[in-house]
Amino acid sequence: MGAPSQAPNTGAGVPVAPNKWLVTAAISLGTLMGTIDISIVNVALPHVQATFGVAVTEAAWTTTAYLIALVVILPLAGWLGAAFGRKRVYQIGLGVFTGASFLAGVAPSLPVLIAARALQGLGAGVLGPMEQSILRETFPPKQQGLATGLYGMVLLVGPTIGPLLGGWITDNYTWRWIFFINLPVGLLASTMVALIIREGPRARTQLAGFDFVGIGLMAAGLAAS
Repeated sequence: MGAPSQAPNTGAGVPVAPNKWLVTAAISLGTLMGTIDISIVNVALPHVQATFGVAVTEAAWTTTAYLIALVVILPLAGWLGAAFGRKRVYQIGLGVFTGASFLAGVAPSLPVLIAARALQGLGAGVLGPMEQSILRETFPPKQQGLATGLYGMVLLVGPTIGPLLGGWITDNYTWRWIFFINLPVGLLASTMVALIIREGPRARTQLAGFDFVGIGLMAAGLAAS
């Protein structure tokens, strides 16, 4: 009787690891888009001001709302990933960001634009932490430094090219295309994540251990500052 052939390790909860470079490309695209939007609107503020007939300080809330929402959601990202799965949270964040980009592009008034930007920030705030976690799970221990470097590069490149890209789009089209440009990129990134990323096992996380009061107070403090 011959020895049984060895089958791939497909045990429960142990997904087959995809190519690490494909994983990096899939999740870095969405994260890069989120970091670009930190600064891409800054150069378009005069155009936003002229469109809605508001003061510069009011138009600046389109940037402030994004940053506040992003900072508020950051402490939640690790808990959300542990509770619902890093791939799922990344996809939801990417979907929220992309949908909010459309709402920002068609905003009929400044309050709607500010609300859409805040929603954008909530979506973008989970992308970076989830990418970092997914990269650490994907790369072997010897290449953890490389994974961290790739993540850091995305964080640096996005805010750097944001003003350049925003200025070019505003000069050649309108400020609304700063947001519309996110739609095809977001759809591409979402498709890549769905096809390439594999969800790893996660521990059961309880709601009782989460500091909702602390997060609420932090959000209120940031909004009031």
